[in-house]
Amino acid sequence: MAITKRAASDPRARIGPLVFGTGGPGLSGVNHVAKADQHLSPEILRRFDIIGFDQRGVARSSPAVCSNSLLAQQPSPVPADEVGYAQRISFNHRLYDNCRAHTGPLFDHVDTGSVAHDVDALRAALGERRISFYGVSYGTLLGQAYAERFPDRVRAMALDSVMDHSVGTATFLRDQAAGVEDSFDEFVAWCGRTGSCALHGRDVGALYDNLMRRAETGALVDPGRGAGLSWFDLSRGTFGYLYGPDWPGLAGWLDTLDRSTSPSAEGAWKAPEAGTAPSAPAPGPPVTDEVTQHPFPVFCQDWSLPVDNHAELARYLDMSRDTAPHLRVSVGAVVPTMFCAGWDGRVHNPQHRLRVRTSVPLLLINSRNDPATPHRWAMNVADQLGGKGRLVSYEGAGHGAYLRTPCTVGHVDRYLIDRRLPSVGAACRAAAPPVQPAVASRDASSAPPAGPTWSGARS
Repeated sequence: MAITKRAASDPRARIGPLVFGTGGPGLSGVNHVAKADQHLSPEILRRFDIIGFDQRGVARSSPAVCSNSLLAQQPSPVPADEVGYAQRISFNHRLYDNCRAHTGPLFDHVDTGSVAHDVDALRAALGERRISFYGVSYGTLLGQAYAERFPDRVRAMALDSVMDHSVGTATFLRDQAAGVEDSFDEFVAWCGRTGSCALHGRDVGALYDNLMRRAETGALVDPGRGAGLSWFDLSRGTFGYLYGPDWPGLAGWLDTLDRSTSPSAEGAWKAPEAGTAPSAPAPGPPVTDEVTQHPFPVFCQDWSLPVDNHAELARYLDMSRDTAPHLRVSVGAVVPTMFCAGWDGRVHNPQHRLRVRTSVPLLLINSRNDPATPHRWAMNVADQLGGKGRLVSYEGAGHGAYLRTPCTVGHVDRYLIDRRLPSVGAACRAAAPPVQPAVASRDASSAPPAGPTWSGARS
């Protein structure tokens, strides 16, 4: 297991180790600690040794890898009919076999529960009786797993942007669809009150719905490439902008798409499936059969989210569309769910309600309008923890709450350093969103920002 340490900048004030649980799944903890000043406050860096590691199956720790040539053949995660669904399942089975062959036996043992045992081995190697832990996004699942299995070895644990590991397929898809739609609604409200928004004064919801209809008929073009976008591409690109959030960028991108003209038939572009940026050209087959790390085996071994046929998938997609009438789905939910449709391995770490018996309560923090880990999940986890959890709500948008404002930093730092809990119902006001000069449109040749790590870029 690849491990790195950034020593406390003030050795005389050092408290001990703080293990950094990165998101994804599939992001490198070693890389995150190399840029720790972007993820943790100066006071935390002064008081703690920051410990990062690449968990099993990731980056420098025997990564789970698959053939690029096969990944380039991915069918749609939202097939239109039973034939398309069968093609997706067939692809998944070929992918599982391919990745097992390239990765070896570890492929079937990369679940988060197993990683929690690795963290405790790391604790022992450090010579520490207890550790402090900060986890963000998918890293909150690791924190929960460690607290359940090793409650007496937790000094303090802060979980930012919280996964709820108790939900089934319908709730998983519906809750995330509700979260991304709520985040979009916040963008629409901001645009309505902000003169610099490229869509200010227009009915943004109606404009977006029209873009969706154009995408469905093949009439939506990305001027940056002169090629068409599917409705799923539009939803994915929007999700990427909401992650930050980058509301000015989203407004400019949508304005540019609205001004675009229909692509020619020969220029029409099919959606790049999961694993590519939303407005990048669809990948062609690579020249050689090189391999790439992929996070899906972690997810498939942590979650049982069955989708047994196209009729069932269609019901879930209809439910998501009812929940998210503008964006229709959460790509961050649909893509991993469909990577695991037909999963033929064990789910070593299946969903369940939390059972935590730590001596110190856990601190949870979550954005109210998070597009990826909805605030509802943080509330659910706080409820499961009972007296062993305390939630701070950041009353704003975006994924990741800790470094948003002095208020959010203060709550997390006081807890990690002094183990002082905030009051019940603690909340922090939203920071003012970024404002850019008013523009007529944005150059769509620059791709929307990538969203979750299924496109390899986010925590």
